[in-house]
Amino acid sequence: SMPDTDTEPRVLIVDDEREVADAYALRLRDVCAVTTAYGGREALAAVDDRVVDVVLLDRHMPDVSGDDVLATLRDREFAGRVVMVTAVDPDVNVVDLPFDDYLCKPIDRADVRSVVDQQRQILAYETLGEYYRVKSTELVLSAQTPSGEPTGSGEDEAIREKADRLERRVRRLLEDETVLTEFEAVDRTLA
Repeated sequence: SMPDTDTEPRVLIVDDEREVADAYALRLRDVCAVTTAYGGREALAAVDDRVVDVVLLDRHMPDVSGDDVLATLRDREFAGRVVMVTAVDPDVNVVDLPFDDYLCKPIDRADVRSVVDQQRQILAYETLGEYYRVKSTELVLSAQTPSGEPTGSGEDEAIREKADRLERRVRRLLEDETVLTEFEAVDRTLA
């Protein structure tokens, strides 16, 4: 899988109509790292390949429907946000679908950007909360180990790696990193 080196939110656009997917991509490319998939299978492969932050997911596709893609993402505990997009009026069973937002086609140019930005912000704070939990655990563990001694525990290493991964994602998603600086300014070591 690809390293997490992007400085912009990663958006996956999924639509079997290529020109529609490409049009959305065009609207987002200056503010996001955009990947397009022209079908459900391709979408799932793209999510396997890299961490994706926001998915714009067309509901009606011939190979694998948007509903099925969504179900699979949730089964895999996909840690991003999913915006369902459809040309058809939402039906009654839409209540059971675990999406984060819903748009009806045709989507206004400004709305694509607004909705992706809203989901980016929500994910930024969700990820920030998770990062703080993991990072404070890491800090407590390192405080318990005399400096200079290797911890030797695989669990410590796993926590450190998870904290680093979450920090990279938070920095990609947050527009203002003041909150990170403030977290780092608090002394959490034992007196």
